[in-house]
Amino acid sequence: MFAQIAKLPLLVILMGISSLAMLLPAGYGWTTGEFFEARVFLYGSLLFGFLTTFLAIAMIDRPRSTRHRRHLLALLGLFVLMPLMLAVPFHQAVRTTTFLNSYVEMVSALTTTGATLFEDTGRIARSVHLWRALVGWLGGLFIWVGAIAILAPMSLGGFEVYARFGGRGSADSRDTRLGAGVSQITHVADFSDRIRTYGVRLLPVYAGLTLALWLGLILAGDNAYIALCHAMSTIATSGISPVGGPAGGNAGYVGEIMIAVFFFFAISRVTFASDMQGSERRRRLPEDPEIRMALAIVIVLPLFLFLRHWLGAFEVDEEQNWIAGLASLWGSFFTVLSFLTTTGFESTAWAVSRDWSGLQTPGLILMALALIGGGVATSAGGAKLMRVYALYVHGLREMDKLVHPSSVGGAGTEARHIRGRGAYMAWVFFMLMSMSVALVTALFSLMGQDFESAMTLTIAALTTTGPIAQIAAAEPISYSALSDPAKMVLAGAMILGRLEMLAIIALFSPEIWRR
Repeated sequence: MFAQIAKLPLLVILMGISSLAMLLPAGYGWTTGEFFEARVFLYGSLLFGFLTTFLAIAMIDRPRSTRHRRHLLALLGLFVLMPLMLAVPFHQAVRTTTFLNSYVEMVSALTTTGATLFEDTGRIARSVHLWRALVGWLGGLFIWVGAIAILAPMSLGGFEVYARFGGRGSADSRDTRLGAGVSQITHVADFSDRIRTYGVRLLPVYAGLTLALWLGLILAGDNAYIALCHAMSTIATSGISPVGGPAGGNAGYVGEIMIAVFFFFAISRVTFASDMQGSERRRRLPEDPEIRMALAIVIVLPLFLFLRHWLGAFEVDEEQNWIAGLASLWGSFFTVLSFLTTTGFESTAWAVSRDWSGLQTPGLILMALALIGGGVATSAGGAKLMRVYALYVHGLREMDKLVHPSSVGGAGTEARHIRGRGAYMAWVFFMLMSMSVALVTALFSLMGQDFESAMTLTIAALTTTGPIAQIAAAEPISYSALSDPAKMVLAGAMILGRLEMLAIIALFSPEIWRR
C-alpha cells in the first residue's frame, strides 16, 4: 500500500499530507474554545482529504514520465499552487482579509520566509498562528527532502559547487553528488524512489529535532503552544512566531541558548545527514567548510558589534556596566546566527545593546548575513555558505599565485575542484542573484516603493528572511501596507528565492527536457 502511494505524483502526496496537517489546528482550536476556527480547519481537512483521495484513485495506475523536468516542475508547483489550497482555511478562519493576502501569507510560510501581513499578532486566533507555523514547518521538511532527492542529482541548489563534469575515465568524471553512492541492485533509482527513500529517512530526524527543542523550551518556561510554534519555526528557519519571537516568550536567555544550538542544523547538512553523502568523503563537524565559515562569522562579527557598542558606551560613561555589556555580546551572537540561518529571530538582548551604547546597529549587516545564508540542503535560504567558501578559497589561491606564480595548489582533488570549477559555478550563481536583486528591486520601485524600501523588501524575499523588513530597515516596513501588485511581486520573489534562479533557468534547458 505504501509503495502504491509513493508512486503517486508529488503534488498529490503533498496535498494529502497538508490535509492531515489541518487536523492539528482544528484539534487545538477545539481544546482552547476557538470553535469557529476549529470547524474551518476540520472542514478544510475533510474537503481536501476527499479531493486528494479522488485524485489518487484516478492517478494511481497512470503511467508517469521519469524525466527530470517532471520533478523540477513539481517542486515549482509546490510553492506556486500548494499555497492556493493552504490559503483556503486561513482565509475562512481570519474572515477579515482578502484571499490574495491569505495566498501571500501561505507562500511566505511555505517558503519559510516568515514575512507576515498581520503585524498585529492579536488580530488572528491562536489556532491560525499555529497553522502558519505548521505550514512553515512542512515547508522546511519539503525543502530538506527536495534538496537531497531532486536538486542534488541535477547539480542545483548549491550542489553545483561539488558536481564534477569531467570526461570518461578522467579524475573529474567520478560522480560526487549527494546520494550518488547508494547502490541499487535491480534498477537505477528514479526521483520518485529518491523522494520516498530520503523522505522516510529524514522525517524522523526532522520531527525528533522539533520534539527535542519543544520540550526544552517548555522546561525553560514557555507554554506548550508558544514553545511548539518557536520549535517548528527554528527547525524550519521560518521565523514565524505568535508573540513576535523569543523576546515575547517566557523562556528567556535559556530558551535563546537552546534555539541557538538548533540553528546549527541550518548551517550544514552534515549535522543531520552525514550518512547520505554518497561517495563524498564523510567529514567530521570541525572539518566541514560550511561550519568553519559559519563559526568564523558568528565569532568575529559579534565581537566587532560588541566593540562598536562598547566604544559608544564609553562616550556616555556606561563602559563599566558589564552586565549590559555581556547581554550586548550575547544579543549580537544570537541575532547574527539567526540572520545567517535566515530565521530572523531577534534576541531579547539586541535592544539592550542599543540602550547600553545609544547606537543603532546597522541593518546592512543583517541583510548581508541573510544574503550569505546557511548550508546546502538545509532549510536556510540565501546564497549558501558553500558558494561563499568556494569563492573564498579561490581568492586565497589567486593571491598565493601572485606571490608564487609557479606554485601548485594542494589539499587534494576535491579542494582543487572547489577552487576551480566550484568557484566558477558559485560566481555564475552570484551574477544571477545580482540580476534577480536588480529586477525585483526595479519591480518594487515601479509599484511605488522608494529605493531603500524596495531593496530591503527584495533582500527579505530573495533570502527568505521576512523579519528583515521590520528589524533591519531604518523605519520598519509594513507588508500589509503594500499594494496588491506589490504583494504579487513579493510572492513571486519569495518563490524565486526559495528555488533559486539556477533551478528556474534549468527548466528552460534543452538537456533537462531530453532526460
